[in-house]
Parts: sequence; C-alpha cells; structure tokens
Amino acid sequence: MIAGALSLLTVTALGACGKDDPPADLAAATQAPGIADPSTGVPVSVAPSTPVSPSASPPPSASPKPVKETTLPQPGNPAGKASIPSAAKPVDTSKPDRTVGKGTPASCTSAAVVKAVAAGGIITFDCGPAPVTITMTATAKVFNAKTKIVLDGGNKVTLSGDGKRRILYMNACDEKQGWTTSHCYDQETPRLTVQNMAFTRGNSTGDTSDGTQGGGGAIFVRGGHLKVINSRFTGNRCDRTGPDLGGAAIRVLEQGSDSPVYVVGSTFTGGSCSNGSALSSIGVSWTVLNSYFSGNNAVGKGANPARSGTPGGGSGGAIYLDGDRFTLTLDGTVIENNKAVEGGGAIFFVSNDRTGTLIIRNSRLRRNPSAGFETDGLPGIFYLGSGNPRITNSKLS
Repeated sequence: MIAGALSLLTVTALGACGKDDPPADLAAATQAPGIADPSTGVPVSVAPSTPVSPSASPPPSASPKPVKETTLPQPGNPAGKASIPSAAKPVDTSKPDRTVGKGTPASCTSAAVVKAVAAGGIITFDCGPAPVTITMTATAKVFNAKTKIVLDGGNKVTLSGDGKRRILYMNACDEKQGWTTSHCYDQETPRLTVQNMAFTRGNSTGDTSDGTQGGGGAIFVRGGHLKVINSRFTGNRCDRTGPDLGGAAIRVLEQGSDSPVYVVGSTFTGGSCSNGSALSSIGVSWTVLNSYFSGNNAVGKGANPARSGTPGGGSGGAIYLDGDRFTLTLDGTVIENNKAVEGGGAIFFVSNDRTGTLIIRNSRLRRNPSAGFETDGLPGIFYLGSGNPRITNSKLS
C-alpha cells in the first residue's frame, strides 16, 4: 500500500458543501417510550406501569387501554432516491421458520437469539408492542450447513453486545461451524440477510478466535453472502490499533462469486476502530444505497503498512476497503462528520493492483477530516484505483 496522496487530473461533478439537514430520524427523534435516543439511536427504556392491587377495582367508567404499537425511527438517508436492485430488496418474512419471543420483552433472550441463528431459516421476533433491547451474553453464530438465515426485527429489536462481545458471526471457513467445502472462501452459502434490526455496543477487541485479522464488532462475515437492509449500527467497537483490521460495525472477508455486499437504507454512527469504523473488508465489493454515516472514528496510528515505531492503522473514518479487484458504489448516501487519524476521513480505498473502482452518485460527503493524508481534489477520501473515481450529481467538501 502507498501512504501518500495521489493527484487526480480531473474530478467531475464536485459541488460546494451543502447545508442539508441530517436524516430526520436523527434530528427529531424524541424520548417517548419506544423511540430511540437521538444521540445514540438506541431505544429508550420503558418503565413498567405501576402494579394495581388485586383488591382494587377500576372506576365503573374505566376500561383497559391497549398498548400502542411503536417502532424505532426509520434508519438511512430519507432523501436518498437510489433504485434498489432485486438482489438488495428485503426478504419476505410473513411466514417465518421460527420466532424469538412469546409476546413479552422478557421472553426475548440472548439464548433464544443464539438458538434461532444456529437453526437458520427466516427468523422474526415477538417481544411485545414496543421496541426492546436484547443484551447478548454470547455471540450468535451461523452454522454453515444452513443455506439461508434471515433476521428481521420488525424495526423494534436492538441486539446489544454490552461492550463485551461481537454480536453476529458467519464464517464459511470456520470448521467449528461446519466446513461444507474446501473452497469455503468462495462458496455461495450461507446467505445472511439482516433487515429492520439495530445493533449497538458490539465489541470484537482482542477476538482472534476466528483465526482472522479481527474486526467486525457487530457483524463478522467470511464467505457466503451478506446483505443489510433498513438497519442501524451505533456505538460499536473493534481493536484500536493494527494496520489492516477494521469494521467496528461490519467486517467482511470474501463473498461468493465476488458478489457485492448490499447495504440499503441503513445508519452507522459512533463507531470506533483502528480502521474503517463502520465498514471494512479485503477484496470485497460493496453497494451502499440510501444510507447514512456519521460520527465514526478511525483511531489507529501509523497507517498501513505501519510506519516504524507505530502499531499501524488510523485510516477510513467510515469505510476502509483494501485488496485488488473490487468496487465501492455509493448512491443516495450521506457521509458526514467522520474522522481519520491518518488517511481518508470518510473513505480509504486502496486497490493494490489498481483494478478497483469507486463510484459515487447522488451523494453528499462533507466534514470528514483526514489528519494525515487524502487525495488531491477528493476531500475526505484517499483513493488508489483504476483511473479516477466516477462522481456524478454529488457534493464533496
């Protein structure tokens, strides 16, 4: 890798900094029961109602009021107008294979989530009418013989790593999870879909049990396929130093048939990692549509390869992508107020053989400082790839 700036001769369609407001769900959420705290996106606790004495009788005119159904605010960039390809659309979960919970928050437990993910299939939740947070006491792990795993929280369920552990894990090359082929890095299954969910306080710091380079505080994936739809990631963590690890929210190593990871209508805030404090991968393509990134920080020091006397890292405040041939496509997406100690306050993109491509359409990237280095003419971005990035109808500042 080259830790220097690359001068670009031409960059098309760069506009001045906009004054657009952030997505409404972050700017205007209120702390009513079942609504997320606007600073974190995490559901606010709902106090239980005062118990009624068995001997007390309600007034003749009183009648029980049904509990109002509530959901979390919609994630992503509501102003995004990117069209969604069929491969990136939500899965129909109207006929689930299994359901976590029996209608109450207390019935929605970490053990129930772990069991459901291990069993695979379409998984929904029945935790009552209001949003709930399930604190995970163990990482939910996909078994590789399960070809299809869908987690749909109905826009009510937050899984928390409690600042102690990774939340969700899929690794086709992990023999403990069932090794289904010697070509595990390029197999077509399992196919993992996460939709209408929230993930908070996942933490993979020091977790090397998977035999990889670490990362993936909320979700770690190797092989198979992943797509993330209408979901929220807040306050996730991974190792603070290291030259080539990252993904406080999501880390991906390899995808079947080199297909892209799809991220649609999702929000990433408050992530912290050595690199790529929202998304990180090696040799993997991404298509990110109508999504929002803010307040993610790459906190490592020394770049990649690590400078002498440093532990390495610090690049890609929001997104860190490395490898050879891969593509990052952003459409209808906002990336703002992210930071990198080294390069690429918004995006660090290095294609080692210069075959990779960066495409930005209908998007806004602003106020993403790179304390060390970035590419001339591309504020917040360090780019080494095939020619210049293709930028249309977008603003970078």
